[in-house]
Amino acid sequence: MQTLKQGLLVGLQTTWKLGKIIFPITLIVTMLSQTFVMDWLTRVLSPLMGWIGLPGEAAIPLVLGNVLNLYAAIGAMLTMDLTVKEVFILAVMLSFSHNLFVESAVAKQVGLSISVVLAVRIGLALFSAWLIHLVWQGGAERASYGFVPAGPSEVEGFGAIVMYGVESALIGILQLAVIVIPIMIFVQIMKDMRWLPVFSRWMTPFTKVLGVKSNTSTTLAAGLLFGLAYGAGVMIQAVKEDGVEKKDLYLVFIFLVACHAVIEDTLLFAPLGIPLWPLLLIRLITAILLTIAVAFVWNRLEKQPPDTEYEDVPSASSDR
Repeated sequence: MQTLKQGLLVGLQTTWKLGKIIFPITLIVTMLSQTFVMDWLTRVLSPLMGWIGLPGEAAIPLVLGNVLNLYAAIGAMLTMDLTVKEVFILAVMLSFSHNLFVESAVAKQVGLSISVVLAVRIGLALFSAWLIHLVWQGGAERASYGFVPAGPSEVEGFGAIVMYGVESALIGILQLAVIVIPIMIFVQIMKDMRWLPVFSRWMTPFTKVLGVKSNTSTTLAAGLLFGLAYGAGVMIQAVKEDGVEKKDLYLVFIFLVACHAVIEDTLLFAPLGIPLWPLLLIRLITAILLTIAVAFVWNRLEKQPPDTEYEDVPSASSDR
């Protein structure tokens, strides 16, 4: 019983800590999505679309996905006449880069640089889209969408927009609590039952491949299954209790920005009629290779000896 109480307390504290970030950002961005700002962003991004093999209107789901979430992006895609290749490019891009405001704020809360997180996520999205557009010559047939409930109609009036924003923000907090609290209870049970050392040993081969320490295993699992925002709850606790180093935090977050919430995020794209296994494998392989590469370079830089002065070389004055 004490374990459940402690886990519930930690879960509520984590939800409150993350909720203070998520609520205002969701409220503001949701309200902006109902104004001219969204149309302006779409016009600004449209010239970029042709470079990555997408029509100008594809900027709409990209903007919605990055400033709101995948649900909004997929809802917009379902209204468009796109090819299978175009839908797949959008799905890969959005799997790497979505919900930037909230998840970047969460990264900042953990102690990471927002600029690094944004550079990795946006860079992966753009590079993957350009590569798919360059390599894949098929997928010209029209995408056949499955059944998905229609999203909310356009909201009109300042009061209605505010209420819509508050409702979206509250729903986001509730969704956060529903996932974070059970995770923290489960983590507390693992700690009290001494399961964490066993779990860490199981994950050691994988963490070694990535170049991070085994005390990041719980954070990796949480982010991989539940996403950056939810995995951050475990990450915050890990920093406090497990002594996770800043270097390992960056490496784990680099892995998770490329591959997180793999079950939910992948299945969300099922109604779009695209192949899901390639989407999952692209995310997983990219995350592993990118993290290994960054860890390798980081370790090499750490091992470089500092510049030394040639003290052993006799100076001219010593011969006098």
